[in-house]
Amino acid sequence: MTAEAPKSLPVALDAMGGDHGAPPNVEGAVLAARAGVSVLLVGDRVKLHAELGKHAGSAALPIEVVEATDVIGMDEHASDVRRRTQASINVAARLVKEGRASAAVSMGHSGATMASALLTLGRIPGVERPAILAHLPARGGFTTMLDVGANADVKASYLAQWARLASVYLRVVEDRENPTVGLLSIGEEDHKGNALVLEAHGLLRELHGRGVNFHGNIEGRDVFMGTTDIVLTDGFTGNVVLKLAEGEAKVLFGWVKEALGSTLKSKIGGLLVRGSLRGLADRMDPSTYGASLLIGVKGLAFIGHGSADARAVKNALLRAARAHDANLVPRLEAAFQEQSSLS
Repeated sequence: MTAEAPKSLPVALDAMGGDHGAPPNVEGAVLAARAGVSVLLVGDRVKLHAELGKHAGSAALPIEVVEATDVIGMDEHASDVRRRTQASINVAARLVKEGRASAAVSMGHSGATMASALLTLGRIPGVERPAILAHLPARGGFTTMLDVGANADVKASYLAQWARLASVYLRVVEDRENPTVGLLSIGEEDHKGNALVLEAHGLLRELHGRGVNFHGNIEGRDVFMGTTDIVLTDGFTGNVVLKLAEGEAKVLFGWVKEALGSTLKSKIGGLLVRGSLRGLADRMDPSTYGASLLIGVKGLAFIGHGSADARAVKNALLRAARAHDANLVPRLEAAFQEQSSLS
């Protein structure tokens, strides 16, 4: 039985969250609205209307402001979401829960966003812990890695569940049929790895051919080679890999810039390859992917960088709308329900 097509709903944006507050959030919302995505800007009504007023033609766009009188700052505790019910991230999550928004997107406090989504939306039945799913640029396009920060300490069963979640996500949102799953380890051989990896390897082998296309163990060098579509690891390791990749990309581009400016001949060469390098820089830029999906909760929640610019906000909103249009959450629920009936 095919799931019904989702009705069109706006995306709720925590417009006060992030290092720079409202300006990049509002600008990103305007850019997304011009691209056809309806947006609910959640936050201080006066500030948000003032910010919208700086963008010509914004009054005619599908953007609505929803009042939230509080915001959880980047240096505050994630646990504050329990008592601060009027914080912008809580209001955004409730809009999803109430069916008034298709997804919640925040560039603010990542821990608070995770906590709010989990407390407000709950987990998909069969999922013990949600994970943060991120795209990393790789040969052939991108690699999907999870977890990249939600769970520092994990069980092998979590990794098996994340394999199923990510496989459904790539099939329905990114049109990748039968995506391959790799388990990050210190060697390709089945017997390599710590106790967690060895146990997870066994569970993933059992799932192979039952909604999961398990490739086997992969090493760190395979992540960016695109050896598998999906890379599974714990949130501690995944977060280190993600930030290492971002830092290395900045250093490499700095080296290229220095090399191309070192002599007259290299400067002329730099002018000739400028267009190609710009395209490469776009592929390496985290703002291209906008935000990471908190997968496993009963609703769509996306977590972006605190330093996100307007382009990142726009792309996060577009990605959230695409996930909703693909009916992602009902399909994830159906996959786990089907697996449960087979067990």
